[in-house]
Amino acid sequence: MIVANNLAEQIGNTDLLYIRSLSELCGSDIYVKCEYQNPGGSIKDRAALQLVQDAINKGELKPGMTIVEGTAGNTGIGLAVVAKALGYKLLVVMPNDQTPEKTRMIELQGGKLKTVPPVPFKDQNHFYHTARRIAEENEGYWWANQFENTSNMRAHYLHTGPEIWQQTEGKVDLLVSVSGTGGTIGGVSSYLKEQKPELEVWLADPDGSGSYEFLRTGEYKSQGTSMTEGIGIMRLVENFRLAKIDCAINLPDQDLISISRYVRDQEGILLGSSSALNVAAAFFAALHREPGKTIVTFACDLGERSASKLYNDDYIKGRDLSPKAEGIDALTQRYKQMGERILVL
Repeated sequence: MIVANNLAEQIGNTDLLYIRSLSELCGSDIYVKCEYQNPGGSIKDRAALQLVQDAINKGELKPGMTIVEGTAGNTGIGLAVVAKALGYKLLVVMPNDQTPEKTRMIELQGGKLKTVPPVPFKDQNHFYHTARRIAEENEGYWWANQFENTSNMRAHYLHTGPEIWQQTEGKVDLLVSVSGTGGTIGGVSSYLKEQKPELEVWLADPDGSGSYEFLRTGEYKSQGTSMTEGIGIMRLVENFRLAKIDCAINLPDQDLISISRYVRDQEGILLGSSSALNVAAAFFAALHREPGKTIVTFACDLGERSASKLYNDDYIKGRDLSPKAEGIDALTQRYKQMGERILVL
C-alpha cells in the first residue's frame, strides 16, 4: 500500500478491468483502464498534473500565480485537485451547457468557475479564447493550454502507456480511444508503438466531431451532434497530431445507450458517455479482427458524471434518441455488417 502526502500523488497507477460480457461475445479480451480511480475522477488528472509539473520545472508557473484553463469539465476538475495539492489558485472557463455534475466538482475542489455560452471556435467568446485572453491580460496568471501544450500527451507517454504495457505483460494488440485534445491517444499510442510496432491504434469518433473526416480527407467536417462532452474536435491540435492512428470509426450516440445499458445490466459497470463510446468501439474493433486479441480502452471518468444526460430518459428523448437499448445480438450483427465504415490509414 502507498501512503500519499497529497491528492496529486494519488494520480495514476489505475487498474485494468476485464469486461467479461462483451469479451465472451466477441472472442477477444476487452479491458478498460479505470481512470475514474484518479482522485479527480477522470483520466484528465494525469494531464493536469503533467501540465503543472512541467510548467513549474520550466519556471513558467511560479508560487502565488493562478492557473487558468478552458475546459469542458474534467480537465478543470483535475487542475482543481492539482492546484489545491500544490498550493496554486485556479480559474476554470467552461461552456455553460456541460453537466452540473462537473461544474459542481470544480467548485467543491476549490476552483473558481467562469461559464460562457457554447459558441464555435472561431468566435472569440469561445471558452478556449476566453481563457487565453484572461491569462494574457493578467501577469499573475498561467494558461495551461491543454490542446497545444504537449505536456498533455507526455503524461500518457511517461505513465499511462507504460502502465498498460506492464499490466498486459506486453500482450496488448489493439488500443482504442476517443480524442478530445488528443493527449491520451497521442501519448499512449506513441509509447506502445515504440514497444510493439504491429499494435493497432483505433480512434473512436462521435457524431459532431470532425476527426474521422479529417483522417479520411484532410478536412474537418462533421454531421450531427453528440451528448459526449469534451470529445471530438473541429481543428488539428498539436497533441492529436502526434497520435499514431491505424484505424478510425465513427459511431452514433444511440450505440452508447445500448452498450452502457448492456455492461451495466450484465456486470454493474457504469460507463460515462465517452467511456461508452470507447467500449462500443472496442467491441466493434474486436468483431472485425481475429478472435484472441487483447484490446485495451479507457473508462475515462465516473459514470455518474453522465447521469443527467446518458442516463436521463427525458434528455435522451429530447435528442430524438431512444432510451430503449438495442439488443446485444442485433447490435453485434449490425456491427459485423459495418466493415465499410472502418477507415484504415
